[in-house]
Amino acid sequence: MAKVKVPKAVLDGLEAVRRSGLTNMLDRPVVAQLAEEFGFEEAARWIRTRHKLYAIGVFHGFAAEEEK
Repeated sequence: MAKVKVPKAVLDGLEAVRRSGLTNMLDRPVVAQLAEEFGFEEAARWIRTRHKLYAIGVFHGFAAEEEK
């Protein structure tokens, strides 16, 4: 399966949380909370509203959408 395409701002938020090491990336609610605390509101909103895509991305990876 291909990586899940997300806006660059979402990818940045996901990477910030992952690099922080403060939670397991499978703990979606905490990942969203940390993204928000780190100032990545768009990422937090994306995580909270796209449960299935988030789960797929955790296992298959995330990639930035192409710039338009």
